Amino acid sequence: MSKEILGDLKSRFRTNQNDVGSAEVQVIDLTAKISDLSKHVQEHKKDHSSQLGLLKMVNRRKRFLKYLKNNKFEVYKNLIDGLGLRK
Repeated sequence: MSKEILGDLKSRFRTNQNDVGSAEVQVIDLTAKISDLSKHVQEHKKDHSSQLGLLKMVNRRKRFLKYLKNNKFEVYKNLIDGLGLRK
């Protein structure tokens, strides 16, 4: 995922200029880290600590998405469409 797309999504979902802690922004950051780490894990299959870190990030993003789905469904739907996570 390119930095331009991530920057656009972050600016769209931020509540204010300094927002780095809302669930929406954290999902966007985690998605970027997950895509980078996935490429690394595919190249280095024996790097078990990176695999563990990747699983932890995926589960953290899953919990944030579950929270958004239960509490802010419209934001959840727009975020999923923007990131292209589910079809």
